[in-house]
Amino acid sequence: MSDRTYQLIALVAYFVAMLAIGYYAYRRTSGHEDYMLGGRRLSPTTAALSAGASDMSGWLMMGLPGAIYVSGLIEGWIAVGLTIGAYLNWRLVAPRLRSYTETAKNSITIPSFFENRLHDTSRSLRVASGAIVLVFFTFYVSSMMVAGGVFFEVAFGTSYRTGMLIVAGVTLAYTLIGGFLGASLTDVVQGTMMMVALIMVPIVVLVSLGGVGEALEGIREVDPARLSPLAGEGVTGASVVGVVSALAWGLGYFGQPHIIVRFMAMRDALSAGRARRIGISWMVISLVGAVVTGLLGIAYVNRIGLDLSDPEQIVLALSQALLHPLLVGAIFAAALAAIMSTVSSQLIVCSSAFVEDLYRIVRKDASPRQLVVLGRVAVLAVAVIATVLALNPADTILNLVAFAWAGFGASFGPAILLSLFWRRLTTWGALAGMVTGAVTVILWKQFGPEIFGATLYEIVPGFLANLLVAVVVSRRTYKPDEEMEREFTAAAQGARRAPAV
Repeated sequence: MSDRTYQLIALVAYFVAMLAIGYYAYRRTSGHEDYMLGGRRLSPTTAALSAGASDMSGWLMMGLPGAIYVSGLIEGWIAVGLTIGAYLNWRLVAPRLRSYTETAKNSITIPSFFENRLHDTSRSLRVASGAIVLVFFTFYVSSMMVAGGVFFEVAFGTSYRTGMLIVAGVTLAYTLIGGFLGASLTDVVQGTMMMVALIMVPIVVLVSLGGVGEALEGIREVDPARLSPLAGEGVTGASVVGVVSALAWGLGYFGQPHIIVRFMAMRDALSAGRARRIGISWMVISLVGAVVTGLLGIAYVNRIGLDLSDPEQIVLALSQALLHPLLVGAIFAAALAAIMSTVSSQLIVCSSAFVEDLYRIVRKDASPRQLVVLGRVAVLAVAVIATVLALNPADTILNLVAFAWAGFGASFGPAILLSLFWRRLTTWGALAGMVTGAVTVILWKQFGPEIFGATLYEIVPGFLANLLVAVVVSRRTYKPDEEMEREFTAAAQGARRAPAV
């Protein structure tokens, strides 16, 4: 058999497995809450791997290794920031959010949680946050479609658009039929594939280069600065801003709906401790693998003279150069898994935002069956819009993801933290902060000034502006509410029953 045939066998097997899991989830999905939140019955392992796989997306196997390959270890600060942020998210947010969303009228979406937590009768907070979800996730899903098109371009020589449509079609199929449970179960398989690939590839490259010493020498031959976490410049204003911007990616975790919805779907708050240990272990292994692969790629491309037109293809190119075609197909499937796991999760969150947070405001009497059907229609609509936006990509995968990540982190992050840990947050404080954060991210992205010769990542000013405005407005609009106080205390007590370690 030809190399291409082996690769296609592995890829087709992966597609069939994903569709089979989607069908299995379909058989276990019986109502609206099942479709949107899996009936709140995710095990710690499923919750952890699902959160990790839907979080990392195509940037883990394409964007991050490509950035390391181009710029060196200074881009590794992103991985450090993400690991710290993910740990704090699991440690602080997960148990209390799981407890509070059940206490607050069994909220099954982030916008509905905000409304129920703050007793907002105006519906303005629910509508605004639902709209933010739809806008930023449409761009986020579009960035993953771009990653899918690039993947098929390098892996199989198809046109960019053909590859993008294949990814969109298969992901849409298992998401439509399997809902939240289907997305979560496929995430477990996809997360495992990603981790194994990011262990296998750097080991093979390192062996081919002759060991650690030869690999480091090969990197130095290209540019010694690539091995410096400060890009070889010493501690300058620009390098400090760059490190702060990279670490600030960790702030985004508190506001990512497709990640924190996994906390809401756990069996109970007690699951958070075990899920955190599993999730962070998976994350550290995967991120280290991505960073090391990018670094080793510098030496390998220089020594072998490998043709690499796009740095974000470094993992795929190294696999093709060094592995058996069947293993290459498995690595390709893992790269595709990174993309598809995120797309499916985001489509479900978009669907829930439209149905639960917008449609049900005007149609309270809709039946569970109608809501499930409408949820599937919403998945289809968002996928189509995101695909159209991805037809002519104007930026790298990493930059597209960075913008959407900042949008959610700065819009929802402070609101989530204040909702869970500050009794005096009000509807108008949360709403004003949320809008301020979103607008700040958009304006800073377009017009943000350089600081010491570098541009600060837009999540930093957006997050801080949101936090400041939310606190100031809440202090001016706060009125005691006995029922809200009782719910806050009950949620805190429920979360404290979860183990701390």
